[in-house]
Amino acid sequence: MSAPDLDPDLLKAFLAVAEHRSFTRAAQALNRTQSAVSVQIRRLEERLATKLFVRARAGIVPTATGEELGVYARRILALNEEAVGALRARKADAVVRLGVMDDYGTIVIPPLLTSFARHHPLVRVEIETGLTATMPARLGDAYDLVIAMHPQGCGGGELLRREQAVWAAASSYRAAAQNPLPVALYPPGCLFRQWAAEALDAAGLPWRLAYVSRTLAAVETIAAQGLAVTVVKAGTLPATLRPLSERDGMPPLPAAEIRLHRARGLSSASARLADHLQRAISEMNAI
Repeated sequence: MSAPDLDPDLLKAFLAVAEHRSFTRAAQALNRTQSAVSVQIRRLEERLATKLFVRARAGIVPTATGEELGVYARRILALNEEAVGALRARKADAVVRLGVMDDYGTIVIPPLLTSFARHHPLVRVEIETGLTATMPARLGDAYDLVIAMHPQGCGGGELLRREQAVWAAASSYRAAAQNPLPVALYPPGCLFRQWAAEALDAAGLPWRLAYVSRTLAAVETIAAQGLAVTVVKAGTLPATLRPLSERDGMPPLPAAEIRLHRARGLSSASARLADHLQRAISEMNAI
């Protein structure tokens, strides 16, 4: 024979009667009729096959079994409330979809997510890294938030910081000795690829696109091996590379703006993460 179920509504009625020592006052506290409360107590007693209350001078008081049930009832209802609260919070804070540049996704964003998670442990953040030129157009469909790189004064969104584009190569690399200059860059659509080509052509420097990869790590590793020069943000320049300047025979490059784009109708979790990233990145030292 299976054990009877302890309906939370019946337990709430039981605890109300036990606390108020009266069916009438318990009914008022629960905003129910006295007869409804009486029916609930009778149903609970039938399920447990025992008497839960007796009449005394002090009013309606629990029996010994009722006193024992009170301990379990409070625990059951407290656990029920905890479970409902946790699941509601998880549903509200389920997922935030973030699109971001490769270098920011691997260097800048992770420490900021650590501090965010301390206060919002139930939020799950799905990060997609890569070229951000087309990401803002997919807000709402593919992303809730996008941190993208734009030319100065362009792109909309909220300005987070400015980043200077710089040429970079291995510490032993001598760009002036290469003819044509081998360059490692990203696929078409990358702002740095466009700027690199325009700057080299404007300076009249012979060059060739020697290596192409969508992966930041691959491009930087190729450059670190002394195989080519590349373009990176000054703020995320890896220790394996050194910046090249006009003294090295390299033409100057423009500065970029890092901007935050938000989808319309953000969830509370997405809005909180957006505000956190906006504050944290804006407070970083400008390059």
